[in-house]
Amino acid sequence: METTATILHADLDAFYASVEQLLDPSLRGKPIAVGGGVVLAASYEARAFGVRGGMPGRKARELCPQLIFVGGNFSDYQRLGDAAIKVLDDFTPLVERISIDEAFADVAGCTHLFGSPQEIATTIRRRVRAELGLPISIGVARTKHLAKIASQVAKPDGLVVVEPGTEIAFLHDLPVGLMWGVGPATKARLAEIGVETIGQLARTHSSALTRLLGPAAGEKLAALSWNRDPRKLETHRRARSAGAQSALGQKPAVADVIVPTLLHLADRVASRLRAKARPGRTVTVRVRFADLSAVTRSITLDQPISATTMLAEIAGDLVRGVLADHRQEKTISLLAISVSHLEES
Repeated sequence: METTATILHADLDAFYASVEQLLDPSLRGKPIAVGGGVVLAASYEARAFGVRGGMPGRKARELCPQLIFVGGNFSDYQRLGDAAIKVLDDFTPLVERISIDEAFADVAGCTHLFGSPQEIATTIRRRVRAELGLPISIGVARTKHLAKIASQVAKPDGLVVVEPGTEIAFLHDLPVGLMWGVGPATKARLAEIGVETIGQLARTHSSALTRLLGPAAGEKLAALSWNRDPRKLETHRRARSAGAQSALGQKPAVADVIVPTLLHLADRVASRLRAKARPGRTVTVRVRFADLSAVTRSITLDQPISATTMLAEIAGDLVRGVLADHRQEKTISLLAISVSHLEES
């Protein structure tokens, strides 16, 4: 492990909602959600009412009657996400992008050029705000896991540096749900044995964690609770995904065709995710038209998913967005769904 904190985790805040508020200033300060049948992303104003990504739209409206739904400007999400990552690239070639709106960067080799890791992070945040108009939170630590947790603690629009010597004290007071790999299901199972903080997890006997979560997950979380994370940045990540597609011949682009096809594809993909115990955060759809031209669209969620119905709802929202942008296309020949950015098993 490095002797100084040089790993940055940069995460654009409420990214899709922030982009919508940037593009339409009348939405600033208001509770908004991207999506329709399912909330794909929520602004901080909406989160204050309990609205979260992955939540059914009906439930979100019950929690926040004044919630404003927007369809989603996916090309702008990609453009601005790419531009934010380019700012990191200006400081170091060691950048590992893990989704459209977040990345790790190792700045150990460039401090002699740009200052301390904290100064570099401050400059990155200032540039992203000035050049793109978007808030970004950054965590700085010696390990990837701790840097990612620090960026979550920094939100919204903040910077947290965890210096060597303070790491365990910093970690152990935090809720266990902030740990990489602890989703809602694992969090609930840990709560059953009285584990709600990372410190409580660290003090839980390994045999109890193994019985509860299995040997691989139990050992991994136990190590992370003591900041033992040897992983290096993967600047050339191999794609990790699960997908399925259906060739339709020449079918009309109507709900009676699209909905059952997406449900079938979602069930195939979700079944694979559940079988491997590896839910994923990024959902991608591909729509091919009669002339064989194709459009791909994706969204990255706050929490990983592996449920068939939720995947089908999200894919449906994405496909409806594609068709809304290509109203002249009346016939489709293929639909595909894939899920990437899978959780480690």
